[in-house]
Amino acid sequence: MMVMMGVPCLESGKFWNSEIAKAAATCELEESRRKTPDSRWMLSTKRTQLNSRAGLKVKCEVNKGQREQVAEHSLPHSTGRSLDVIPNKINSQEVGFSHKSSQEVPLEAGLSLFGELDHIEQLWLQFFVNPLDWWDNRPNKANQLNGAASQEIRHFPDFKHKITREVLWEDSRLNPPWVKAKLANVTGCRQQAGKEIMLEKLWRKFFSNPSQWWDHRFDKANVRYPDFKHKESQESLWIDGRLTPKWVEAELAALSPGTLQRSVFSWNIKLSKFVKNRQYTQALGLYQRMQTEGVLPDKLTFVRVLNACAGAADLLEGRHVHARANQSNYQEHMIVGNCLIDMYGKCGSIEDACRVFDSMQTHDTVSWSVLIRAYMRCGHGEKGLILFQQMQRENFEPDIVTFVSILNACANIEALEEGRNIHCQVIQKGYEADFFVVNCLLDMYAKSGSIEDACKVFNSMSVQNEVAWSSMIGGYLKCGQGQKALELFGVMQQEGVEPDSVTFIVVLNACASVAALEEGRRVHAEVVQRGWESEIVVDNCLIDMYVKCGSIEDACKVFNAMSRHTVISWNAMIGGYAKCGRGTSALDLFRRMQLEQARPDNVTFVAALNSCASMLSLEEGRHIHNSIMQTEYRTNLVVQNSLIDMYSKCGNMIEACRVFNSMAVHDAVCWSALIGGYVKSGEGMNALEAFRQMELECIEPDMVTFVGVLNACACIAALEEGKRVHAKAEKALELFQQMQQNQVEADSVTFVGVLTACSSLAALDEGRCVHEQAIACGCDSDIFVANCLIDMYAKCGSIEEASNVFNGMQGRDVISWNTMIMAYAMHGLGEAALQLFAHGDVMMDKGTFVCLLTALSHAGLVDEGEYYFESICAIYCISIAVEHCSCMIDLLGRAGRLDEAENLINKMPCQPTLSVWTALLSACRVHDNLEIGERAAKQLLNLHPDNTSGYVMLSNMYAAAGKWDSKGEVEHLRTNRQAFKSQARTWIDANN
Repeated sequence: MMVMMGVPCLESGKFWNSEIAKAAATCELEESRRKTPDSRWMLSTKRTQLNSRAGLKVKCEVNKGQREQVAEHSLPHSTGRSLDVIPNKINSQEVGFSHKSSQEVPLEAGLSLFGELDHIEQLWLQFFVNPLDWWDNRPNKANQLNGAASQEIRHFPDFKHKITREVLWEDSRLNPPWVKAKLANVTGCRQQAGKEIMLEKLWRKFFSNPSQWWDHRFDKANVRYPDFKHKESQESLWIDGRLTPKWVEAELAALSPGTLQRSVFSWNIKLSKFVKNRQYTQALGLYQRMQTEGVLPDKLTFVRVLNACAGAADLLEGRHVHARANQSNYQEHMIVGNCLIDMYGKCGSIEDACRVFDSMQTHDTVSWSVLIRAYMRCGHGEKGLILFQQMQRENFEPDIVTFVSILNACANIEALEEGRNIHCQVIQKGYEADFFVVNCLLDMYAKSGSIEDACKVFNSMSVQNEVAWSSMIGGYLKCGQGQKALELFGVMQQEGVEPDSVTFIVVLNACASVAALEEGRRVHAEVVQRGWESEIVVDNCLIDMYVKCGSIEDACKVFNAMSRHTVISWNAMIGGYAKCGRGTSALDLFRRMQLEQARPDNVTFVAALNSCASMLSLEEGRHIHNSIMQTEYRTNLVVQNSLIDMYSKCGNMIEACRVFNSMAVHDAVCWSALIGGYVKSGEGMNALEAFRQMELECIEPDMVTFVGVLNACACIAALEEGKRVHAKAEKALELFQQMQQNQVEADSVTFVGVLTACSSLAALDEGRCVHEQAIACGCDSDIFVANCLIDMYAKCGSIEEASNVFNGMQGRDVISWNTMIMAYAMHGLGEAALQLFAHGDVMMDKGTFVCLLTALSHAGLVDEGEYYFESICAIYCISIAVEHCSCMIDLLGRAGRLDEAENLINKMPCQPTLSVWTALLSACRVHDNLEIGERAAKQLLNLHPDNTSGYVMLSNMYAAAGKWDSKGEVEHLRTNRQAFKSQARTWIDANN
């Protein structure tokens, strides 16, 4: 081969290789100085001309967009021969081809390399035309670069055509400079297009079988949570996603109801919300829907549903949930078992709670605590204490919840000593500073009657909140110190402590206990100011307070303003009407309650029956009796006693005996009601026979029983029987004296019983001693004790002492006013009774007017009596009862206005009773009116053929008129009917 002088031979490729590499490196260096930070420049070596004089010129084209730059570099001098200079040693990575080792490329291979460089640019153009035709290997390379073979992975192509298998590298130095900028945009579009395709496929998968996806649309915790989630693969979909296909919304709307299912997690979220907001009925309804849609509940589902059953006290539904938990094998979970115990306890089924507890394989402290609380709720505080001791024997440490439960149990059964022992354990465990425990300690001492211990706990508290103040106020109320409770409420307000609903409930009860009407109205105003008037419990207490304070109009206003009434609301209002002598209003309200589909309970029936008894409304009473027989209250002891009382007062002893004989258990109340009915009907022998039967059944008679039996003895002149009953009454005083000797502390109930015995025995000195004991014990401020003191002093002949007790009372109820008015009536002080009635603060009911008319009758104040008799219904809106008519007839009879008295009997709204005809007959005997007397005697003897007084008075009237034949007929009739009366006797107390 020919070689020119001074020029390297062509075959000597080593020379040219080194020179071209130098030129390329110099050109690349210069271009890198001028390029921008975001662009990469590629050196493309093409044809150059060699010139021997000017040296070798290498033309470097640097492309950026449509701009071209040329760099010239001088090479060593050579001949003037022009030739193509092609490097024969170029790294394959720089031109984007498959990797090979860094071997020298033969010159013949280099001749075709420049054509391939143009081909790279064409490949990139083809790539950008349709990027979806190329595989993107960059994510896989990025994931594997941290491995041991990272260098080999780096040489793996970034893009590979799906069909032709051609390859491209993103970071090659020989790529066109415009690739990177355009690749960034195209890659985002390509990724977005890939996501759209993926979402399209996923939505197609969703609509192919929607039942395999959970629907979370209605209970998403936040917007990031998916709307739909696959049950197995956990794939997620969002309706409002940016790449969601437009046709999805229409397809969703076309799905039939019930196609999609919500996950158990979604159901549990909604159940939790209902339970948290105390919407127990909605929670149970949601659980029913959950079962209907075939969603399997989990452990949390059973916990929430059992909480809802407990809150709604739905025992039947709770048992169904229990059965389902057994089927799902969730009862073995301790948390489910504890919730079952709690549910049964709150639903009142302590037997079921014990069965669940015994069936549990393991117990924890919570298990013991909820069972103790269940016993406490069901009124078995003693068993709760036994369980607490067993828990400690089995080495379970009580926690705060346990102490709270057991202290509440002690409070309910007033177990003071046990409570003190638990207090010591609280101190040992270090819980004496706990907020809940210390409040329970305070409540336990207050309800157990130890106000001193309660004060110590209260004063030791670092923070005295409204709960502590409410417990202290309730403690004073429990001890019969209602006025002190109201004073403490004033101190609480001065301390700046905000009362809550419980505080207002306790304070309203304190107002009711001392009949503090004005204070109650001030508390009512504060209730409204603080926004508690919407609380049903507070409204019920307001009604009760106004009723006990004698303001039935205010009670009615509160009742009518309530948006919703509970059975307690109805009971308070019906009982208030009955107590105030407005029996008609009470029965009207009872009918309204039934029309509004409100379900009456035993208290409702008792109040309605009392109204019937006061009005002598036998037919209405029978209707209520029929309603009772359709409920579970037909065997309720209190309801049965009220039925006996109603039938007895209405004069139907046959029905009264039928109810009595149907009772499974008899107590002193039902016997007293039956005996009183016999006495009222003039059947004294039957009354004594009932009393003997009561003794055979070993039932201790109460004071009401003694009064009834003594009246029966007086009715039939049974002296020996009266002495025996008198001895029993004296035994009550002996028992009280024995209590004092044994240093047993008496309470208000004891004093009420003993004072009643003193009243029946007219034992003034003993009554005074009892009064002194009541003052020493602090029970004289109890309103019930004070009322008994007034009655005792009045019946023992000391009207001055009775008046002193009345004037010294801090609070009075309607019984206080009635007792004092009747005391004046017994002593013939009609003017004093009238002045007391005219007092502005007097509270009145049906009995108030009976007492007032009796006082006016004994004082002979006829005009005043007529005025107040007419105002009973017209002004005071109280139904006129037979007792009012009897008093008015006695008043007119004493004044000699017998025609008016007879007309009043004919116009009575109820059937005349024995007392009515007896009063008229007695007045006719006094005023020698034989004509009216004969009619009255005929009615009296038709009602009670064995009534001795009727025969005696009529016989005396015939004798006074000289009608001896008629007198003989009366005596003959009396003999045939065996209506004889033993000689009356009396006794006095002399030298004990």
